[in-house]
Amino acid sequence: MTKHLVIDLSVPLNAQTQVYPGDPVLEFSTHSTIERDGFHLLNVSMGSQTGTHVDAPFHFSETGLKIDEVPLDRFVGTGVIVDARSVGARGSIGWDFIAPVADQITPGCIVILHTGWSEHYGTQAYFENPYLDADACRRLIELGVRTFAIDAINIDETPDDTHPGVGFPVHHLIADVGGVICENLTNVAAIGFDKPFISLLPLAFDAADGAPIRAVAIQL
Repeated sequence: MTKHLVIDLSVPLNAQTQVYPGDPVLEFSTHSTIERDGFHLLNVSMGSQTGTHVDAPFHFSETGLKIDEVPLDRFVGTGVIVDARSVGARGSIGWDFIAPVADQITPGCIVILHTGWSEHYGTQAYFENPYLDADACRRLIELGVRTFAIDAINIDETPDDTHPGVGFPVHHLIADVGGVICENLTNVAAIGFDKPFISLLPLAFDAADGAPIRAVAIQL
């Protein structure tokens, strides 16, 4: 039996799970125990975009596909990793970062923006994330990309009191073409092989804007 190397790209879900400012925090509580009920059962309360998750087009488009309507093949495919670790806090990931791997980008691939920002997960610095330049996003869309992923809390700039940003242009561009976005990846540096098979399959939430995932990279 052939064994495949599987790399976990997901942040853990627990009381320390970092969420986008203003989003519901994750809460676990014990519903049943073996001692009392004969089995363990956990009660979970969280937002639809908690932890490592995917956005459906509906997240930024009233007429966009909801998470249960997006074709499943949009969540799996060959990963193309863009090394943007040098971009820095609130840095814009332009085409110059993508150009070295542009020849690998084909329709159906999953573009992973490797910023290294997951190292700041759990700290205030995590909200100072790098983000994808809108013009670079347009060029990727023109090449047929419909699935985008990043190891940061937001594929757009995260606004705060001193950095109002310019809205969410990349979210809108991707939603407008029926694409999906994965955020809060981690451990991307562990993908040490070419042409990783990426799975970003979401929970089958009904009529939702997004859903948590267990993201993995597989060496086939």
